[in-house]
Amino acid sequence: MAGVSSMVNAGAMSGSGNLMDFLDEPFPDVGTYEDFHTIDWLREKSRDTDRHRKITSKSKESIWEFIKSLLDAWSGWAVMLLIGLLAGTLAGVIDLAVDWMTDLKEGICLSAFWYSHEQCCWTSNETTFEDRDKCPLWQKWSELLVKQSEGASAYILNYLMYILWALLFAFLAVSLVRVFAPYACGSGIPEIKTILSGFIIRGYLGKWTLLIKTVTLVLVVSSGLSLGKEGPLVHVACCCGNFFSSLFSKYSKNEGKRREVLSAAAAAGVSVAFGAPIGGVLFSLEEVSYYFPLKTLWRSFFAALVAAFTLRSINPFGNSRLVLFYVEYHTPWYMAELFPFILLGVFGGLWGTLFIRCNIAWCRRRKTTKLGKYPVLEVIAVTAITAIVAYPNPYTRRSTSELISELFNDCGALESSQLCDYINDPNMTRPVDDIPDRPAGVGVYTAMWQLALALIFKIVITIFTFGMKIPSGLFIPSMAVGAMAGRMVGIGVEQLAYHHHDWIIFRNWCRPGADCVTPGLYAMVGAAACLGGVTRMTVSLVVIMFELTGGLEYIVPLMAAAVTSKWVADAFGKEGIYEAHIHLNGYPFLDVKDEFTHRTLATDVMRPRRGEPSLSVLTQDSMTVEDVETLIKETDYNGFPVVVSRDSERLIGFAQRRELILAIKNARQRQEGIVSDSVMYFTEEPPELPANSPQPLKLRRVLNLSPFTVTDHTPMETVVDIFRKLGLRQCLVTRSGRLLGIITKKDVLRHMAQMANQDPESIMFN
Repeated sequence: MAGVSSMVNAGAMSGSGNLMDFLDEPFPDVGTYEDFHTIDWLREKSRDTDRHRKITSKSKESIWEFIKSLLDAWSGWAVMLLIGLLAGTLAGVIDLAVDWMTDLKEGICLSAFWYSHEQCCWTSNETTFEDRDKCPLWQKWSELLVKQSEGASAYILNYLMYILWALLFAFLAVSLVRVFAPYACGSGIPEIKTILSGFIIRGYLGKWTLLIKTVTLVLVVSSGLSLGKEGPLVHVACCCGNFFSSLFSKYSKNEGKRREVLSAAAAAGVSVAFGAPIGGVLFSLEEVSYYFPLKTLWRSFFAALVAAFTLRSINPFGNSRLVLFYVEYHTPWYMAELFPFILLGVFGGLWGTLFIRCNIAWCRRRKTTKLGKYPVLEVIAVTAITAIVAYPNPYTRRSTSELISELFNDCGALESSQLCDYINDPNMTRPVDDIPDRPAGVGVYTAMWQLALALIFKIVITIFTFGMKIPSGLFIPSMAVGAMAGRMVGIGVEQLAYHHHDWIIFRNWCRPGADCVTPGLYAMVGAAACLGGVTRMTVSLVVIMFELTGGLEYIVPLMAAAVTSKWVADAFGKEGIYEAHIHLNGYPFLDVKDEFTHRTLATDVMRPRRGEPSLSVLTQDSMTVEDVETLIKETDYNGFPVVVSRDSERLIGFAQRRELILAIKNARQRQEGIVSDSVMYFTEEPPELPANSPQPLKLRRVLNLSPFTVTDHTPMETVVDIFRKLGLRQCLVTRSGRLLGIITKKDVLRHMAQMANQDPESIMFN
């Protein structure tokens, strides 16, 4: 990028005519962009270099300027510190609130209504370890309202209260989003990827979005819908990043620099969502960022560290861990187990493909039919179905995070879960930690079919939930699907090893009375596989999973499952769920991972095409102010090439539409004698004019003298690469210095869509 950073500097050389060049001092709003437009990365980079050069030269003048230069250098770290503190605090508050409101659907604490079930029973003196979930201070709704805790009437009343609370939470959430912040819906990651690639969506990272997303996130997760808070936490952290970068002129006035802050904020978001600071940095690098210089890597690391530290200080789960499902396993894994791990990887890839196809089809239907006009009704209907189906099954009734936590858990001696209902050998006198494999009891078989039903329900309902007009993350539901499938496979392998330990595959490593198979590990591998299948993450996914579980020695099974799920899913289609949603919404996102292999040339893509009207251009010194204003009014282009004359078509530079409008408006206000008939010129010296003509207007300052050009025979493969790596908005096509046409980012995206047999008109924005 630095190679082209002289682009604006060249344009900034202004001649000293006797005419006042009013643009010698920059006027307000120059260099800002319209909504739904792409930024010019080269120009932003160049402006930052200029700013830096100015500060460095000034710092030698006085002590005060030197201190100012130090403050400027440290402002980046200050922003990271603030983002980390706010993101960590918000995540902690969300966790605590979700915990309380999820339990509110089932009952209330009499001693203090703001206590969750667990906190209520902690504070009670009458709680025993065996009945740690039952304490007199916590009352279910049936006990409180009709003084009954068992029986059909109590069950029905609890069922109804569960549905009513769920509907109330969901209705509140969707209403708040609709009225106050329409941008607070969805997971936010597709939009953040697009924004980081240089697109402008005003208000998407605003203060209202931050406030409403934080509040509604608590409501929707508590309502029991099949969604998670992890994706939206990235959006929340990016809103924090946007807010703090607006306080420092270094970031608020430069869209390129602001995106460096947002990349780091995304890392802080994942850091608090999963308690995985390093995973967060890798997630930002692998999944969301477009331009990620080394400096941003260090700053992301710092922001993620501060955010994780803040969350740890709040300690929302009371176990000194950053996440609900932290586990530790005690047994190693064996080579023979790689086969079921790889099978789970295949399952993850297939589930990812199925989910992306069905979800995109449903979202497209929502966009194109009347369904999209009734978002509140849709949310209410899905919530009602979810609550009605979820309540009877203990595995879908509880929050998804708790479900994952239970599925990941290793069966210790003190576990009261149904999944740990094995038949114990009465003669067992082993240490508590290392319990040998045992035959499954009635509870395990009951749990197996309940899990199977829960799995089918989760697979179906998540397809319809993701993409509704409420904040909805996808990480947790995907992990739940994988964890359920993995736990069932794990129990199957464990029972097989117990009953057939003389088989050749088990004989080497599974002696009778040994603890060979850990079903919880299979759940963890399944969760990683399904999350990988949907999002196509690999490196960051494995790091997040091992930071989540603290299991370093299980990296190989996790890697095997993540890679397998990516291969299987890629066989059916290269797009992950976020890229698919970007395409569905028609955002101008040039994916770095896409390959362009077609043998087309720049002349095939540039406009104007044959038969189209010629290119709208400005001449260097023969057009009046009125001519330019008419041209601006009649077209909606973002800028105009400037040529020597209509006959020669020799290219001089490029002028942005917005800056021309601002310059003319400003000149009319501040410069005397500028009228509609004034000649506009882009050269150093004013043109020769008749004696009585009005004062000309010099606009050399808004001209970019080094626009990016390619020849008409440049292969499109190269053009796509240039757009991708330099973040261009447009590029001019010339032959021997004569202007032939222009290629914009939109043209490139449409051409790529056409070549991939997709609808080129789906690319909507500039």
